[in-house]
Amino acid sequence: MTSTTTYTSRVFPLETTAVPGGTETVLRGGRHLFPLLPKAFAGVRRVGVLGWGPQGRAQALNLRDSLAGTDIRVAVGLRPGSRSAADARAHGFTEEDGALGDWLAVAADSDLVILLIADAALAAHHLEIFAALKPDAVIGLSHGFLLGHLKESGGQFPPGHAVIAVCPKGMGDSVRRLYEQGVEVNGAGINSSFAVHADSDGRAVDLALGWSVALGSPYTFRTTLDSEYLSDIVGERAILLGAVHGIVESLYTRCRLAGDDPVTAYERSCENVTGPIARTISRAGLRAVREGLDPAGRDVFDRAYTATYAPAREIVAEIYDEVADGTELRSVVLAEQRLGTRPPSRIGGSPMWSAGDAVRARRTERDLPVDPFTAGVLVATMTAQIDEFAERGHPWSEIVNESVIEAVDSLLPYMHARDVAYMVDNCSRTARLGARRWGPRFQAAYEQIAFPAADRPADTALLTAFETHPVHAALAAAAQLRPSVDIAMA
Repeated sequence: MTSTTTYTSRVFPLETTAVPGGTETVLRGGRHLFPLLPKAFAGVRRVGVLGWGPQGRAQALNLRDSLAGTDIRVAVGLRPGSRSAADARAHGFTEEDGALGDWLAVAADSDLVILLIADAALAAHHLEIFAALKPDAVIGLSHGFLLGHLKESGGQFPPGHAVIAVCPKGMGDSVRRLYEQGVEVNGAGINSSFAVHADSDGRAVDLALGWSVALGSPYTFRTTLDSEYLSDIVGERAILLGAVHGIVESLYTRCRLAGDDPVTAYERSCENVTGPIARTISRAGLRAVREGLDPAGRDVFDRAYTATYAPAREIVAEIYDEVADGTELRSVVLAEQRLGTRPPSRIGGSPMWSAGDAVRARRTERDLPVDPFTAGVLVATMTAQIDEFAERGHPWSEIVNESVIEAVDSLLPYMHARDVAYMVDNCSRTARLGARRWGPRFQAAYEQIAFPAADRPADTALLTAFETHPVHAALAAAAQLRPSVDIAMA
C-alpha cells in the first residue's frame, strides 16, 4: 500500500513532522485559520450535510459555526419522515431559512455534499444521491465504507465529481465537545485524516483542508481513501472497540476467579483501561505506562505484555485480511439485511456491568493506580495493531491516530464516563456489528492463550522490541501538535 503524505497548499501554512523512516506533511489547525476558510472553500456557496447521526450533527454544527460571517451556508438533508428533524430544528437548522430539507433536494442544491448517513442507507441509496448532484459538485466522505461497497458491488463514483474525505479520529460527540472547548483553548479538537480520491479541478486538497480546519481538527494528515477505509474498519474491530470489549470482559472474569469482589474486579479491568492507563498513554505515551510501575509491577506488566502480543496480533491480522478482501463488509451487509430495523441484542447485560455505577460513584474517594497486568494486556494489543498497520504500509500519522490517539483521547474517555458496554450498544451499526463479532474472539484468545502463558517468564526479545519501537518517536511527534486540553465529559 502506498500513501501520498507530502502535499502543498495554496491557502494554509503547512508543517513537516518527523516520523520513523522519513517525514510527513501536516496542517496544524486552530481558530486563527478560520479567516482563510473562504479561500479554501472557493466555489462553494452551500455545504450539504446529509444525515444527523453523531457525526452528522457534530460536523454540521462545527461547519456552521466556523463559517459564520461568510457567505457560505450549511444545510442539513434528511430522509422524509426522519425522526432526527426535530433535533436538527432544535439546533437551529430549519426549513424556513433553507438550512433543513429533503436529503435529495439538499444534495441537488449543494456544492459540497458530505455523506454522513448510516452505512446501510448509503449502500442502498448512493445512486439516488449521485443522480441528484449538480454538475461539478464535490462528494465528501468521512470514512471509506462507500468505497468498499462500490468495489464489492462493481460500482464507481460518478465521473466529473471530485471525491474527498475528511475523517475525524474520534466519535461525533468528541468532535463537537472538543470544538466547543476550542473557544477557550485554541486548537482543541479531534485530529483528522484527509484524502483526495478524485480531483476534477485542482482545488480538492485545499477544500479538504478547509473542511478539516472548520471541524476544529488540531492536526490534519494525508492518507488515501483505501488506506483510511482499511485502518478505520480494522481499528473499530480491534483496539478502538472490539478488542477493548474482549479485554475488559476477560480481565473481569480473571479477577473474579482470583477472588475479587465485583467492584474491585471492575476497577482492575474496565475502570483501569478507560481511566489511569488511558490517561497515562494520552499524556506521556505507551512506554510511560511501564515506566511508572515499581519493579514488581513491571514484572507483571512484562509477563502480561509478552503473553498477549502474539494472540492479539493473529486476530488483528485476520481482521485486516477479512476487511481487505471484502469479507467483513459482506458480513455487515448480510447482518443489515437479516436484522432490518430490528436492533441487535445488547451486551450490557453481562454480570460485570452491574458494578459500573458503584465504581463511578466512588471515583472521588481515591486515585486509582494502574493495574500492571491490565496495562500489559492493553499495551500489547495496541502494539499488535500498530505493527500490523506498519507491516501493511500505512503512514505513521494514520497508524498512531487509529491505534492510540483516537482510543485514548476520544473513545476511552467516553467509555470512562459511560462504560464499554454502553459504547458498544450505542455506536454506529457497522461498528457495533464488528465489535460484537470480534470482541468475543479477543476475549477467548486472552482467556485461553494469553492469560495461562502469563505465568511464564517474560519474553525478553519482545520487551526489547517494545522498548525500542519506532512508535514512541511517532507518538512524540504527534504530541507536539496536541493542544493541552482533555475532552470534557459532562
